[in-house]
Amino acid sequence: MKPFSHRLFGAAALLAALLPAIAQAQQWPAKTVRVIINVAPGGVADVTMRILGARLTETMGQPFLVENRAGGDGYIGFEAVSRSDPDGYTLCYSPGSSVMMAPHLVNRPDLDPLKVLAAVVPTGKVSLYIMVNPSNPANNYAALLANMRANPGKVSYGTPGNGTSPHIAVEVFSREANVKLNHIPYKGAGPALKDLLGGQINVVFDPGIGLPQAKTGKLRLLAVAGSKRHPDFPDAPTLEENGIKGVDGGPHFGFYAPANTPRAIVVRLNQEVIKLMKETTIRDRFNALAVDMAEPMTPEAFTAYVRAQSERYAKLMPQLGIKL
Repeated sequence: MKPFSHRLFGAAALLAALLPAIAQAQQWPAKTVRVIINVAPGGVADVTMRILGARLTETMGQPFLVENRAGGDGYIGFEAVSRSDPDGYTLCYSPGSSVMMAPHLVNRPDLDPLKVLAAVVPTGKVSLYIMVNPSNPANNYAALLANMRANPGKVSYGTPGNGTSPHIAVEVFSREANVKLNHIPYKGAGPALKDLLGGQINVVFDPGIGLPQAKTGKLRLLAVAGSKRHPDFPDAPTLEENGIKGVDGGPHFGFYAPANTPRAIVVRLNQEVIKLMKETTIRDRFNALAVDMAEPMTPEAFTAYVRAQSERYAKLMPQLGIKL
């Protein structure tokens, strides 16, 4: 009976050690949760976080306060989160480009997101929509491509910033389509779209926030960098249909917490977000933004996904010659 007694004692000790963490997760949140978004207002990451934040406020009984900390290729937001107490009351919501692409361009080993952040749950990713101002003479993708080839280095494109998903996508496109374009980085997709509407730049590979303007004729959608055509723009082909491969909207955006945040809190937030993303209202709002919702992942599965995508872009960046 001695071995059994030892096992029973060990199980009891383990349970006693776990009880405080379980209780902490059950009591969380007991006050306002601050969610730092490391991009400017108006982009898809910002809008989806605000949708989820409003619902989390309702379901969890405490405010989820959204705070934009844009700039520095996402690292301004990372720094604010990494310096916060790992208690579940400061979180990060970030596009995949900041976590899995930018680290291969930004020399900040002290803020490596794979080390200072804990992956919680992915929420979605986007296709990119190639849009121009209606004043642009190109009425279709073929005409736009011809104009790009006829004017090397003169056609300007705006992105949410260096090392972002649209930036990487356009560089892959430029390589595959044999064109040379002029990159204009902004501090978010919203500011880039604003300048396209104003005619200051020629084209964007938009993550979906410009779709309402395209529907009203304020912008012209010519092609899709994604797996399928958009149902509201059936005449806009995908790049793959035109022989251009490997151009997409990049990896999932999602929630992160400071490293060393109690696992029980990470797991609870993971489960709460997954539950919300099954709601019809949330799915409809994501679909309206042309966001492809992420398949449910545990924190461990999301961590593995982040590492795999980071390794992919570590190889791709030098091939494209992208530098800050």
